Amino acid sequence: MTKSCDFLLTNALVLTMDEDYHQYEPGAVAVTEDSITAVGPEDEITATYTAETEIDCQGKVLMPGLINTHTHAAMTLLRGLADDLRLDVWLRGYMMPVEREFVSPDFVQLGTKLACIESIRSGVTCFADMYFFEADVAKTVADFGMRAVCSQSVSKFQSPDATSYEQALEAAYEFIKTWRDHPLVIPSIAPHAPYSCTEDIMKASAEMAIEFDVPLHTHIAETSGEVEESRREHDMPVVPYAKKQHLFDGKATAAHCVHIDDGEIHTLLHHNVGVAHNPSSNLKLASGFAPVAKMIDIGVNVGIGTDGTASNNDLDMFEEIHLAALLAKGVSGDPTAIPAKTALTMATRMGADVLHIGEITGSLEAGKRADLILVDISSLHNSPNFRRDPDAVYAQLVYAAKSTDVTDVMVNGAWLMQDRVVAIRDEEELLARAAEYAEKIDAFLIEREKSVLSKLVAIDGATEQESFEVQVKLPVSDPESIIEKIQQPEIEILYTRHYHEYDTYFQFDDPDQGELRYREDDFINKDGEIAKVRYRLTLIGQTRERHFPSDVVLSRSRFLAPATHSLRFYREYFKPTSEIFVEKDRLRWRVLFQGTELYINLDRIDQPDLGTFLEVKSRTWSLRDAENKASVVEKLVAVLGEDPEEAVTRDYVDYVEEIQS
Repeated sequence: MTKSCDFLLTNALVLTMDEDYHQYEPGAVAVTEDSITAVGPEDEITATYTAETEIDCQGKVLMPGLINTHTHAAMTLLRGLADDLRLDVWLRGYMMPVEREFVSPDFVQLGTKLACIESIRSGVTCFADMYFFEADVAKTVADFGMRAVCSQSVSKFQSPDATSYEQALEAAYEFIKTWRDHPLVIPSIAPHAPYSCTEDIMKASAEMAIEFDVPLHTHIAETSGEVEESRREHDMPVVPYAKKQHLFDGKATAAHCVHIDDGEIHTLLHHNVGVAHNPSSNLKLASGFAPVAKMIDIGVNVGIGTDGTASNNDLDMFEEIHLAALLAKGVSGDPTAIPAKTALTMATRMGADVLHIGEITGSLEAGKRADLILVDISSLHNSPNFRRDPDAVYAQLVYAAKSTDVTDVMVNGAWLMQDRVVAIRDEEELLARAAEYAEKIDAFLIEREKSVLSKLVAIDGATEQESFEVQVKLPVSDPESIIEKIQQPEIEILYTRHYHEYDTYFQFDDPDQGELRYREDDFINKDGEIAKVRYRLTLIGQTRERHFPSDVVLSRSRFLAPATHSLRFYREYFKPTSEIFVEKDRLRWRVLFQGTELYINLDRIDQPDLGTFLEVKSRTWSLRDAENKASVVEKLVAVLGEDPEEAVTRDYVDYVEEIQS
C-alpha cells in the first residue's frame, strides 16, 4: 500500500548534499507539509508514494536551496551608492550618514522585499541578515515565505533604530522573545563587530544569545587595519579579544575572518564558530583573502555570503560560489583547493551548519524542511553534460551554471517560484518606490558634497563656536627672554602646557569652504616624554575683520570635532585640492594680566623651515565692544614691552582661534 504526500518530484538528477553526497538519476523527492518525506531513486519513491501533485522535473538538478550566510538585505536600496572606496571611507563616510538620514521601517521593508525577490531568483532559500529594524525584516521574510536568521544590530554608535546601545539591546531582547518560535524566522542578535562595540555590549549580547539559545552574528577581522587596531588597543588580535568578551560562548557566526592565523582558526573550531566567507565584497573593498581552504582543512564550518548589495553589488549566490572556488585556487596556487563539490557544500549543508540550523535545512534528507530548488543544466552555456565522473555535476553547477538557470524554488514545502515566476505582487511598484528613495538620497548627498562642514558633521558630530580674538605674531630671536618676562609678578600664570603638534591643513578650491585642520597634539610631561596624544579636527571659516587704530579684530566660525579616523581617511573623504603640513613644539601659558585672561604660545617651527617665532593668542569671555578689544592688544603689547604701532599690524595677524563673545 502506497503512502500519500503533498508533492512528488520525479525525473530529476537529485543531489542530496548529505554527508555521503548521495546522487540519484533519475531520482525523486516526496514532500509532505513543510518537510521532506523521502529521497531516493525514482522507481523506489514512486512505488512507495503517491501525491496530490506530481511534478516532472524534466531531468533538471534537484538540490537543496542555497544558503546566504551573511547579508544586509535592506541595503538593496543602497546598491551602487558609493563604490571604489576603502571600507572605512565607504562605511563611515557614506553608508552610515545615509542610513542615519533615511533608514526607517518603510525603508527596511521595501529593501528587504527587493532582496527577497532577487534572492529567490538566485536559488536562495535561506539567508542570514544583519541590520536595523530587524522585526520589519522578519515580517517581510515571513510574508515572502523565505527562511532567514534575522539579527538585530547593536553597536556603540547611534543607529537609525536606537539612540543608545542600551536601547538597541532592549530592542534585540524584545525581537528575540517575539520571534523565537516562528517556523521560518530564527531571531538572532548582532553585536556589529568588536571595533564598533564596547566590552559591555559584547558580553550582554553573548548572554542574551545564550539565554534564548539563538545565534549570534558578528563581523570578525575583516581588514588588516581592524587587526592592527585590536593589537594596539587590546594587545591581542581580534579573535582572542572577541573570545575574551564571550562572543563565541553560544552559537556564533563570524562574517569575513579575512585576517586570522592558525591559532585563531583553532579557536573558532574549538568554539564551533561558523564563518561566513564573502568573496565579492572582500575583493571589491580590497579587504584581503580569507584562508578558507585552511579553515575547512582544520575543520571549521565555512559558508558563503554575498554581504550587502552596497558592497557586492548583487545577491547572486551562484556567482559567489563560483568566485569562492576560483579565489581559493588563485590565492594558494593550488588548483585542487576548494573543489567544486566543497564549494557547493559551503553554500548548502555547511552553510546551514554555519548558521547553526543544520538540523532543519541544508541537505535533502527525510525529516528536514523542504527547502529545495530546480536548476536547468540543459542550456547552451551548460552543454554538454558529462557523467563519467560522478563529481562532474558539481563542477558544472559551480563553474558553468548561472542563477538564471534556477527555475523553481520551494521553502518549507511551499513554492516561492515556479518556471522563473516569483509568487509576488506589485514588483513594478516596488521598483518605482526604490527609485524615489534613490532620488532623495542623491539629493541629500549632492547637497552634502557642496559643503565641507556638512561632510564633517555627517561623520564626527562637530560643534560650532563663533570666535572673536586678537592675535599677535612676532618673530623671537631669544625665546628665553620671553619666558623670563612671563614670570613677572604682575602676570599670574593659571596653567602651563607643553605640546608637540603635527598639523595638516586641507585647503579647497572654494575659499568659502574655509580650511580644515587635522591636528595631533602630543602632550609632553616634565620628563620630556609623551604623556598622552589627542587628535582633533577644526574647520576654520573665513575671517571677518574689523580695523582699529592699532589692531585688527578677527572673528570667524570654528567647528571642532574629535579626529576618530586616520589622516588617510580624511584625505580620501574630504578630497582637498592642496595640503600644508606644519610641525611645531609649543609652550603654552594661560595667564591673568590686568584682569584679562590671555593665552601666550611660544612656538618652535620644525616644519616647514620658517625659523622660530612667537605666537601670542588671547582669549576672553567678556569682550563686548571695540574699545575693550583694543585694550586687549595694549595689554598684550605691555606684556612684551613693544610699541603697539610697531608690534601690532595686519602683517602679524593670521587666523582666528577661540575668543567667545
